Order: sequence, then C-alpha cells, then structure tokens
Amino acid sequence: MLAQYFEVKRAHPGSLLFYRMGDFYELFFDDAVRAAAALDIALTRRGRHAGDDIPMCGVPFHAADAYLARLIRKGFRVAICDQVEDPAEARRRGGKSVVRRAVTRVVTPGTLVEEALLDPAGHNYLAALAEARGEFGLAWADVSTGALHAQPCDSGGLGAALARVAPSELLLPERLLDAGRPAGARAAGALEDWRPVLAPLPPGRFDSANGARRLRALFGVAALEGFGGFSRAELAAAGALVDYLELTQKGRLPRLSPPRRWTAGGAVEIDAATRANLELTRTLSGERRGSLLDTIDRTVTGAGARLLASRLAAPLTDPAAIAGRLDEAAHFVGDEPLRADIRAALRRAPDLERALSRLSLERGGPRDLAAVRDGLGLTGGLRDRLALDGAAIAGPPEGVREIRDDLGYHGPLVDLLARALVDAPGPLARDGGFARAGHSPELDRQRALRDESRRLIAALQRRYAERTGIPSLKIRHNNVLGYFVETTSVHADKAMAAEGFIHRQTMASAVRFTTVELGELERDLSQAADKALALELALFAELAAAVLEEAGAIGRAASAMARLDVAAALAELAVERRYARPVVDDSLAFEIEGGRHPVVEALAEDGAAFVANDCDLAPERRLWLVTGPNMAGKSTFLRQNALIALLAQIGSYVPAEAARIGAVDRLFSRVGAADDLARGRSTFMVEMVETAAILNQATGRSLVILDEIGRGTATFDGLSIAWATLEHLHEANRCRTLFATHYHELTALSDTLPALACRAARVREWKDGIVFLHEIAPGAADRSYGVHVARLAGLPPAVVARAGEVLARLEAGGKTGAAGRLADDLPLFGAAPPSRPPRAAPAPDPGPARAAARLAELEPDAMAPREALEALYELRDLLAGEGEG
Repeated sequence: MLAQYFEVKRAHPGSLLFYRMGDFYELFFDDAVRAAAALDIALTRRGRHAGDDIPMCGVPFHAADAYLARLIRKGFRVAICDQVEDPAEARRRGGKSVVRRAVTRVVTPGTLVEEALLDPAGHNYLAALAEARGEFGLAWADVSTGALHAQPCDSGGLGAALARVAPSELLLPERLLDAGRPAGARAAGALEDWRPVLAPLPPGRFDSANGARRLRALFGVAALEGFGGFSRAELAAAGALVDYLELTQKGRLPRLSPPRRWTAGGAVEIDAATRANLELTRTLSGERRGSLLDTIDRTVTGAGARLLASRLAAPLTDPAAIAGRLDEAAHFVGDEPLRADIRAALRRAPDLERALSRLSLERGGPRDLAAVRDGLGLTGGLRDRLALDGAAIAGPPEGVREIRDDLGYHGPLVDLLARALVDAPGPLARDGGFARAGHSPELDRQRALRDESRRLIAALQRRYAERTGIPSLKIRHNNVLGYFVETTSVHADKAMAAEGFIHRQTMASAVRFTTVELGELERDLSQAADKALALELALFAELAAAVLEEAGAIGRAASAMARLDVAAALAELAVERRYARPVVDDSLAFEIEGGRHPVVEALAEDGAAFVANDCDLAPERRLWLVTGPNMAGKSTFLRQNALIALLAQIGSYVPAEAARIGAVDRLFSRVGAADDLARGRSTFMVEMVETAAILNQATGRSLVILDEIGRGTATFDGLSIAWATLEHLHEANRCRTLFATHYHELTALSDTLPALACRAARVREWKDGIVFLHEIAPGAADRSYGVHVARLAGLPPAVVARAGEVLARLEAGGKTGAAGRLADDLPLFGAAPPSRPPRAAPAPDPGPARAAARLAELEPDAMAPREALEALYELRDLLAGEGEG
C-alpha cells in the first residue's frame, strides 16, 4: 500500500493527497500533519517507515466535501485518490495485491463544482493571464456554470480587469513573476493584490498556437473567428486555462460555452481601490451585508444573484444596451401581478447551470437530474405568462421577448425525467433508490427479489430464535463475514448444539454462526441487490446522456431564467424603494435630481428620512469643489452620485427623483484613509498612488470622486498637492469630478477655473453647538467645526475646552491663512491644564515697520524650504496689518 501511495504522491507533489481506504480518505506523513492542523482533527500514528512512526489522519468519505471546503478556503490543493476497482478483484489476484487507486481529480480553488463548496449567489472564476508580443491576454471561466470569457489588456488596465473578475485562482507563466523581465515589471503592480491566488505554471503551457488548436478541438470548429478576433495573448491564456482544466479533472472537461470576447470600452473600468472604497460587493470589513450588492439584491435564484453580481462588476457603457435592460425592468415595474407571478415561479427554480455542469463532469447525481426536470418544468408556465397580453398593445419589450424564446420547449425531456425519477432522489447514484417504480419492469423484478430476500431473512431470524430458545439471537451483516447468526456468550452452548449451525467466530462478548440456508439467502439477496443497483446505474447514465444531448437548449433556458429573475428583481427594488428610471445617453451630462445614497437610505434607523441632494456636472460646471465640516454629508454625497451612475449603467432604476447621465467610461474614487503595511506604504503614499492612477488614466467621459486629497501630510504640502490636482483635473483630464476638501483656500480657484463650481455642506449654529443639515448648496464653507465634532465624538471635556482655546488664539492671532482655518485638525497629545484668561496682547506695531524688522531677523541661507514658505506667509500678513502683536 505504501508503494502505491508513494507512486501517486510523486505525481502530485503540490497537493494534499486524499487517499481512499474503505470508508475514509486517509492522509499520511507531512500531508497528515498539515491537514490535521488546518482541520483541527486528531493526528495519529500507524505503522513505521524508515524507522519512524507514520503520521496519519483521516476524514469520513461521506463527509469529505465539508473538509474539502475548509482546506480550499485555507489555500490548499487536494488530489482525490479513489479506489478504481472492486476489492473482490484485488482478492482474486491474490498475493499482496492491493486495490487499484488513481487520482480522479485535483480540487483547486478555481475548479470547484460541488454544491457544498460554492456560494450559490457568487461566481467562482478560474482565470489565466498570458503575455505575447508585449500584450497581455486574460481568460476566465466559471467551471460550475461553463461560462468562458477572454479579453486583451494593457498594463494600465490589467489591475481593473482582475478586480472585475476577482478570480479564485489565477494561472500565469512563471516568468511573469520575475520583475526583472520587462513583462514581469509591467504586470507586477497589478498582480500584487492577487498573490494568495496565483498558480504559476511552466511557460510551455501558454503557447498561443497550441491554445488555438485546443480551442478549435474543444468547440469542434475549423476557425475561431466566429467567436471573435482573439489576440495571441488571449489564445494563449484561454488555451492554458482549458489545458489546466483537463489536467485537474483528469480528462473530463466541463461543458464550456464558446468564448465571449470582451472589447475595450464595453464596460465601465473600475479599479480595485474604487471597488473597495465604494463597497460594491463587500464592505471594507469584508462582509457582504451592508454592501451595494446586498442592498439592491432582490433576486430569488442563485443564477439570478450571480448575474446581478456580474452586471454590477461590469456596468455597460453602450446607451442602447442599457436602455434595453431598463425596458425589461420597466415591463415588470408597470405590471405588479405579472411580477409577482414570475417571482413566485422562480422561487421554485433549482440551479440549472450548476446541475448541468456537474453532469457534464460525471460528478452529478440523481438530484442534479431532478434539478433539470424541475427547472425545465417551469419554463412552460413562465413562457405562457410572458406571452403577448391582448391588453398590452405594444407587447413586451424586445429583451423580454428574447427571454421568452430562450426558455424553449422541453416537454419530451421533462416527461422522460418525470417518469424515470422519484420526486425527491438522493444525491448519489451509487446509493440507488432514485428510479421510480414502474419505469423499468426488470428493475422492479430485481427489487422485489431483493426485498423478498430481506423479508425471508427477518423471518429466518424469528424461526432460529424459537428453535434454539434464544430470544436475543440476531442475524447481522458486515462487509467481512456477510450475513451471520450472532448470540451472546451466555447462550453460545445452545447455538452450538443447534442443528445446522456452523461456528464462524468467537469474540469476547458474542459468538457468530452461519447456516447453509442463510448462505443461500445471502447469495440471492446479494445478486438481486447488485442487479438492481446495476440497472439503476445504467438508467442514470442513460438519463444523463439524454440531458447532455440537450445541453445547449438547457443552457439557454437557464440563462433566460437568470435574466428574467434580475429584471423582475430590479423592478421589485424600484417599486419598493421609490427609484426612478434614469436616462443614459452619449452626452457628457450628469444631472441628478433628489439623489439619495442607496445603502445609507436602506440602513437609516427608525425610518429617518434621507436628505436628498441634486448634482449637476454639466460641461460648464463639471468640477464641483465641496467644502464643509466633517459629518455634514460630504463623503456620502460623493459616494451616492458614483453609485447612482453605476446603478444606471447596469440597467437599474436609481435612488433619485430623476437622472440623466452621459455614459461613464471609467469610475475613479479616492476616499477613506488606510495604509498598506504589506507593501510598506504609508497612508499618504497609498493616497498618492491612487491619485496618480486617476490623473494618468481619467478621460473626458470619466467620473472622479476625490475626498480630502492631501490630508495625509503637512498642511502646506497637502494644500499644494490638492491645488495642483484640481488644476490638472480641470485643464488636462477635463472629467466630471466631485472634490471634497477642508482646504477652504481652494475655493479661490473658482476665479481662474471656469468649470469649477463651489458647493458647501450646510450646517446651522444653534446655541453652543451645530446642526448638520446634510444639504449640499451653492457657496463655500469658511469653517470646519472640528471642535464641535470632537465634542460629539466624546472627547474629554478638558481636551475639547483646550482645543477651543487654541483655536480662538490662532484665529485671533492670524497665523498663516491655512493654519488658522485648519487649526481644528491639529493633533492634541494630552489634556491641557485648566483654562486661564489669555494675556492681553500688546498693540501691534505698524505693519510695514514690523515686516521690515522681521525681515532683518531672517537668515535665508539657514532656512529650510518649509520655514522660508511660512516666513513668507508671515511677512504677507504683517504687511496686510494682520500680524500678531
């Protein structure tokens, strides 16, 4: 057995080896040590090898999926080594023969298909990245559904593409990890965030010519141009992906759809930082709850939830395609009975896509056949409900008509599966019991023989108990002895004396016997049970083949049901949350009337009304500079407009009274503050890297939201960077921008930048405090109210009082303009002593004289640049008569 184990292990050195032994998957040596620690199970010892005890652990065969899920989540690869012959065959070979075993699949994060290992509402993508002739190509597939995609990428767009796909496993040639090579250097930045899921492979697997041949053979075509004009890099990536699937699935390829090519500009480009900042699918804490996806998801099927997530990951840029999706949602917004009927039917729909994929991989079971039966059984009713209503003169929109057509007609297949399968079959074909009585006369006959033999054995037990006078006598079964008669040791003598009883085994507490009659019954039972199971397995194979013959039509029906679910769900959302239909066109408009933040509004406590705000980034005022105190709503306002644009471009109604948006090609966000310790980046460095990406990539059709640029460094440095950033966005990028800041000095740019408009978050001072109105209005704020916010946050009263005193002195003393107005952002390192009346300030000298005296004191050669700049501000204020006395 160990010789066989070592042979298999050598062929899969990078994987934990699940080695089937009876009813367990066993792990040995280092695999056992690592798995026991990861799974928190007992590590034992069994036998010796090379003079040492052999570490060993195991998991039950029937519960293996749960353990696999935990190992895959922790980054392990697992090779499944199953018994591929009947143990009886090994016994017939005699000698020291062991049961033949072979790896039947390698389980990796990107190749999961088991229901227990997958998130029903999320895709699980395996991706491959290749480089050819200086260009990158990205291919990705969801093995559980069969969707296959490819796109060309340049180094600048690679990070956004990976963020959109979010692969569970990313294949790439080993040379792309070498930053010393040109290709590796260009890919390094984009790959940094994906290192935990990288799977480097030999470069030979990424040959574009081999990839093209593999794809042609897979889809049975002479040329791939009918699917799109793929680059060499795309072909290399897609070919490597298919090759990897064939390798890990041991020759059983999943059913893959023909590759769909993504073209540049077809979807809104959103980089990883923006996706995280806007919390599109996960909050910053990593949870789905509280994200935009969680807030808008009203789907009732797993396939619909996955489609909605895919649309949110890649919003469209084509106004016509967006309008088509909006028409589909509008059809259900206006017809509540239709929407309710459709959603009620879809709630009963199983996951057709994933059931079909498991069957194609020969890892499906009777439950997957039943899923096909039940799913296709719904299509007729859905199709009829979507049929042209005489009351609807115009009829359903084109998209709904396409959905209706794609649902298709599946009566013969549904009838076959309904006749052949019981209502609720089990998950495993080898357990039998899934075939409906009456479908197969021969199967019914063998089942009757099997069941009759079982009844005869029960009757035989009663007869033996009466004959021997041993009421506790039992007929039992195990895999070694088969059927046997068992009595306790106390009654062993009675059984020994009984006619026809043949002694088989003596144990500490029991004695076991057999009889000729029992042996004959066992043979009949075994033969009948084996024949019945063989007939059921043959029936399963026939039904699976019938399903796979219709795989294309079934796939179209599954896709149609997912699209129908999303359209009805978005309509439900629009009615429930009072969303409005947006207009998306080719202009550069961005007009939002009464816009609301979808997540904040949904999470508002006690039914508090959300304060809606308008936003108009017309070309002549495309850059809004938003000032105001913390907690006044600036960040919420910025985010809500970005989210409204994304919702509009996935084809959803939006949280607003009205919206007209010129299609956005790229969305950029620089909000929040966080460091990146893994890469040795400070908060300010992260901020500058993200800002650089915006300034280098934003176009005139982009939407940019920037919150507090420059706050991570010294006041004057930060102000200077924010100033220059604003000018660049206005003059070079010329994109629609929302720019929030505490640097009130930036409002002066409205005099020189014609497309810059100043807006302020309104507050109202009331007695000794302030009231946040959460309104964005024309104008500029002149105070930050930081001390008030500190009081609301619960800073100790002594600290708040001292901060107020320092602020009053700075404002009264007239330090440099920026320092005075930003004093509430200065750090406090300890509680101040009790406040005392300030000393009376002496009368100031005449400005020019004081300036001259101060100038004479300066030693320019000994001053640092920052000291010189501060001295310059001081001299300016002295000349203006604002100097400190």
